[in-house]
Amino acid sequence: MTKTALSTPDAPAPAHTFHQGVRKGPFVQVSGQGPVDPATSEYLFPGDVAAQTTRTLENVRAIVEASGATFDDVVMLRVYLTKREDFAAMNEAYGEFVEKHSPGGVLPSRTTVMTGLPREEMLVEIDAFAVTD
Repeated sequence: MTKTALSTPDAPAPAHTFHQGVRKGPFVQVSGQGPVDPATSEYLFPGDVAAQTTRTLENVRAIVEASGATFDDVVMLRVYLTKREDFAAMNEAYGEFVEKHSPGGVLPSRTTVMTGLPREEMLVEIDAFAVTD
């Protein structure tokens, strides 16, 4: 099985020495994404974790789709938050997005971690793991 780098203009270009994602066989790993506009590379929605969560998940979905998979193929999402008090707002936005984009009805597994993130304006970062047929 060949390991293939994933790249799409519909998600932000990586800022460091990694790809937006990697596919090997049926496995797709999406690198951590933040609330960045792919067209301008600007961080969006300062102070609004719900809006940042939705934008971040849109970036994740774009990379998953660039691999040939769908968001419904995502089996695991990892959410990194900077503030515990943002959990409820993140969770609500997350739930709306994931339910809308999981037509099969089986939602991905999830882990949520409170941590520091590389940019002060980032309130959330999300990565994904998908498996395709």
